[in-house]
Amino acid sequence: MAYRLYGIPNCDTVKKARKWLDEKGVNYEFHNYKTEGIDKNKIENWTEQVELKVILNKASTTFRALSDEEKASADDKVKAIELMQTNPSMIKRPVFEKDGKVLRVGFRERTYDDVL
Repeated sequence: MAYRLYGIPNCDTVKKARKWLDEKGVNYEFHNYKTEGIDKNKIENWTEQVELKVILNKASTTFRALSDEEKASADDKVKAIELMQTNPSMIKRPVFEKDGKVLRVGFRERTYDDVL
């Protein structure tokens, strides 16, 4: 049973999640979008498990910098997945999974307690 946390290391929310997991003694792998990118199939899998609006962070600086046309295209799941693969900073962080199953998107201590 492998836990994996996806995000970028300088994100404050990811830092909080990593600190919390480390303090709880949870063994997990960290996947850094900045250095490792993200596979299209992985994002597709996530969007099958949770709603697109949960995964796609429309409040991100990266999303807000898109053209109006690109923003509008993000309502289409296929286009949104392409945007997230190209710009992983648009993925809500962190994504916490176990054996490929999304446990949580984002971080709140009380909700992480529920899945360990």
